[in-house]
Amino acid sequence: MPRRSIRKGSFVDAFFLKIRSNRESCRKIWSRRPPIPPELVDRSVQIYNGKTPVRCKITEGKVGHKSGEFAFARKRKLPRTEGRGRREGKGAARAS
Repeated sequence: MPRRSIRKGSFVDAFFLKIRSNRESCRKIWSRRPPIPPELVDRSVQIYNGKTPVRCKITEGKVGHKSGEFAFARKRKLPRTEGRGRREGKGAARAS
């Protein structure tokens, strides 16, 4: 079931149309919302995540997905284990 009206066609950002015609080695993409077209397969792009561009190699499995899915905008928080890290209390370092 298509998400957009058939008469409108699929959403393609104008920037992707320029990439299709231009054969550069690696391009930066600031827009995270357009889906990846099949013409970009086997090319490298850098997708902006809000802080720095993240390098991404486009494969056949990524076609149709949004470009922002492959550049995470948030850092992954690792769970802290007990007993590691800073010592508790002000005098913990001096008490030995």
